[in-house]
Amino acid sequence: MRRITVVGIGEDGWGGLTQAARDALGQAAEIVGSPRQLALLPADLGPRRPWPSPMAPLIDEIVAGSRSVAVLASGDPLLYGVGATLARRLAPEDLVVIPTVSSFALACARLGWDQATTALVSACGRPIAGLVPELFDGARIILLSADRATPHQAAVLLAIRGFEPSIVTVLEHLGGPEENMQVATVADWPAERRFADLNLVAIEVRASPGAHIYARIPGLPDDAFTHDGQITKRDIRAATLARLSPRPGNLLWDIGTGSGSIAIEWLRACPTAQAIGIDRHAVRADRARTNAERLGVPRLRVIDGAVPDVLDGLPAPDAIFIGGGLTAPGIVERCWQALKPGGRLVANTVTLESEALLLAEFAARGGELVRLSVARTDKVGGFTGWRPAMPVTQWSIEKALT
Repeated sequence: MRRITVVGIGEDGWGGLTQAARDALGQAAEIVGSPRQLALLPADLGPRRPWPSPMAPLIDEIVAGSRSVAVLASGDPLLYGVGATLARRLAPEDLVVIPTVSSFALACARLGWDQATTALVSACGRPIAGLVPELFDGARIILLSADRATPHQAAVLLAIRGFEPSIVTVLEHLGGPEENMQVATVADWPAERRFADLNLVAIEVRASPGAHIYARIPGLPDDAFTHDGQITKRDIRAATLARLSPRPGNLLWDIGTGSGSIAIEWLRACPTAQAIGIDRHAVRADRARTNAERLGVPRLRVIDGAVPDVLDGLPAPDAIFIGGGLTAPGIVERCWQALKPGGRLVANTVTLESEALLLAEFAARGGELVRLSVARTDKVGGFTGWRPAMPVTQWSIEKALT
């Protein structure tokens, strides 16, 4: 019977494994792992095979194969590890996971940090910008490093964002005989210092007066985004995202993304959500990408092109926002067909022509139609008065589950 066993292994190697883990490795037809992990095993175990680069072809082979294979992973294989990748592709009866203590748990233990209130971010195969949404004064973050360059990259990002007083601890070779700890503030960061490739970074976040701190709750200031005026303004954006309702794992289509503000706030609100921004203007599409990187959600996918042509072949969305392109022929019908059952569609407009389209859709399909008006204070001579912004007509509807 085929069985894929994923064994978590730490820097303490064979000595730190349970008997169940040792038995699984001894019985496997093949052991797969990194050269460093394989070197931690006794010489009489085997055969063994190092991961290629990229790993994907060998993962495909393991999933499709018929032999019993043991896969080595660092610490807890289901915590940003290969175990999670295999679990998505194998039936539960074909997969056994034997974890050991994760580097996250070890780091928290060394520092005396409560795991439940410590954020975990990975830079392994992911941009360092993923740190940004976790940067709040007083926060504690464990950053899983890709290599020895990650601590320096994190320090640069913290300095740029205004967190120079933050205390950064680099923990090397956790749990092994070469375990080491190096501590410095971002302000005094030793740029010439070298770190081991196997490290993780613990950050005690401290903000300087000029730090950029943005909550996950939708409604970032408009000046948090670079834009050319084509942006859903802060108050309207918050109301729009409330109706779009970001949820774990959900995919948003943001049509006419402009600065990317709706898609970016959707992603910031829910770390496992996904979003595709679409704009026919290449300059705006590039701007949306830049904003997404700077605001910590580089996973935003942006497509240059006109709707509805570029919608063909895209994964079905759980939510759709139409902020531009409403007058494109058949766009609402095309989006409605693509929307998953239970999905949410929201469309905003300030023009009478597009408002007429939304009135017709409301009459035909139902949903909710509202007019959103915002006024801000402004100088009126030597006094202060209200200056209204253009009212926004918003249509929102949820697709039935059946």
